[in-house]
Order: sequence, then structure tokens, then C-alpha cells
Amino acid sequence: MRVGFAGLGRMGRRMAANCARAGHEVTVWNRSTGPAQDFAQSVGGGIANTAAELSRVSDVTVSMLADDAAARAVYFGDAGLISAPGAQLLIEMGTMSPALVSEIAEAAETAGKRFVDAPVSGATNAAEDATLLIMVGADASLAPTLSPLFDAMGRKTIWLGQVGAGAAMKLAVNLLIHGMNQTVSEALCLAERSGIATDLAFDVIENSAAAAPMLKFRRPIYLNEASQAVTFTVALARKDVGLALALAHDVGVPMPQAETTFQVLKNAESQGFDARDMASIFNYMRGQSG
Repeated sequence: MRVGFAGLGRMGRRMAANCARAGHEVTVWNRSTGPAQDFAQSVGGGIANTAAELSRVSDVTVSMLADDAAARAVYFGDAGLISAPGAQLLIEMGTMSPALVSEIAEAAETAGKRFVDAPVSGATNAAEDATLLIMVGADASLAPTLSPLFDAMGRKTIWLGQVGAGAAMKLAVNLLIHGMNQTVSEALCLAERSGIATDLAFDVIENSAAAAPMLKFRRPIYLNEASQAVTFTVALARKDVGLALALAHDVGVPMPQAETTFQVLKNAESQGFDARDMASIFNYMRGQSG
């Protein structure tokens, strides 16, 4: 399959590389040219100069973009994926608002194309190892076409039935993850202030009923943030929880815990934690403890 991949950030470059390793013919495009050139040198494949050019040389385009603003820039306009000739199937795998997903899907349909939201759950290690969970806003009738592509990037694909369902489910999953991050940070602060060594407290949590894969993966960051690479920033966490709260408002679901999580992320971001890993909320809460 000729795959055009747009967005080569921490997640995207790993996902695109796995598509290439699986035998797909991958062409990449990034709004800043450096990541595309680095990808072509290290992995191979072609480089497109614009999103429209990416569409022209592809059967399907995959984008892994940071936010709604980036998606608007890539999908709409004269040089965007929707109006460009070429790829008839457009897949967005980043975390977007369901409202924007619906808008893109309608515009794509008007242009004679099909848009699918297929966000992923998993951090950079899962992107590297092709063990992402993929949540698809489409029914399984597309499985024969898209499963070979999704299987190159993930361990499991769940077909959720309709456009926008992938985006909504991703926000629900991320809300749980960021709420857990906040609660774990508070629990570790409580244990520390009670005289328990942080690594021992983490041992207990990891072996308790509260154990979760994200805790195992982020343990080194919680315990020694300065020595670890950033995998998912506080700014992106704040963005995700904000999108979830907006969706909750639209559908009439109260979310008191999510409101608290959002406020902590917002406060931490304003105090210089924006580019730090989401696990740095532990250190932020330490600071709040005095």
C-alpha cells in the first residue's frame, strides 16, 4: 500500500517507520522539513513538499498531529489533504476534538473522500514496538483495507462503528490516564510525607489492585524525572483533559474529578512544567506540599 504519513513528532516518526518496516511504500511530510529529511535518511522512503503532494503520491494518508489547529492547517485549504487529488482515504491518528473530526469528515465526503478517526493509546515505547491500541471511528467493513496498515502499528484494533467515536473514546481513555497520573502523584506525596521511601511506595502501588501498564512504563520518570526522556508533556495532557471537558459539556456529563485534574495541569503549565513529562506532576505536587 502507498502510505502518505503526515506528522513526524515523537509518536508519528515511530509509527511511520513501522509502516515502512511492514512493507508499505511510505512517503512522509512534516510542516518543518528537518524531521522528514531525518526520516528518509534513517528509514528510507520519499519526502513530499506539501500535504497536497503527499496525497497525490498515496493510496491512503495517515496523519499524527498535535492538536486541532495543526489538523485544520493540514486538512483544509488549497494545499490541504481534502482538496488535493490522489488519496481517497484519510486517517487521523492524533487526539482531536470530536467536533473537528465531524467537520473534517463532512468536508472529505463533499470532496468524494472518506475520513476516518483512528487515535491511539500508548506512549512512545508502544509506538516504537508497534503495540499501540487503535480506536477506529468506522465500522469493520474497512478492516480488509486498513487492518494491514493498523497491524503494522498496533497490537489491537477496535472498530467503534461511526466517525467521531474514535476521537470520543480516546478522550475518555486519556481522561482516565491523566486522572490516574494525578492520583498517583498525590499518593506518592502522602507516602513520602509519612516517612516511606518513594521507590518502596511505588513497589506497593505497582503490586496493588491499582496497578496499571502506564505506572510500570512511567516508574523511572516518577522516581527520577531528570534522567529520563520526555514521553508526553504536561501541555498535551492539559490539552487532552480540556477537550474531554468540552465534550462532557456538550453531552451533559458532570466531571468534577476531571475539573480538578485540569486545574492542576493548568497551574503546573503556568509554573514552567509545560514541556516536562506528565509524570512531573508528582514533582509539582511535591512543591505544593511545602
